[in-house]
Amino acid sequence: MDEQKNFGDDFITITDEEGNSYELERLSEEDIEYQGRVYRAFLPVGENEDEIYEMILFRIVEEDGEEILETIDDEDEMEAVYEIFMDRLFEEDEE
Repeated sequence: MDEQKNFGDDFITITDEEGNSYELERLSEEDIEYQGRVYRAFLPVGENEDEIYEMILFRIVEEDGEEILETIDDEDEMEAVYEIFMDRLFEEDEE
């Protein structure tokens, strides 16, 4: 992702390589650690409440003291992190 703007703790706007902007809402306050890396989950913010949106996962990398969101290209890594987030979400719902 090329650009990231923060709107409070729960919302960000990202701009992809083609210049398209997307507003995302952070799904959980807790990041997930998997194999020594940190991940964060988001949901797209949509105008149509009837639409179902999929969770978007990013790997968090720190460069020069700043957090950078990286896409996850490895399918096995993506699946493992997704499962961890889903387990955590269901744990939160049960409490």
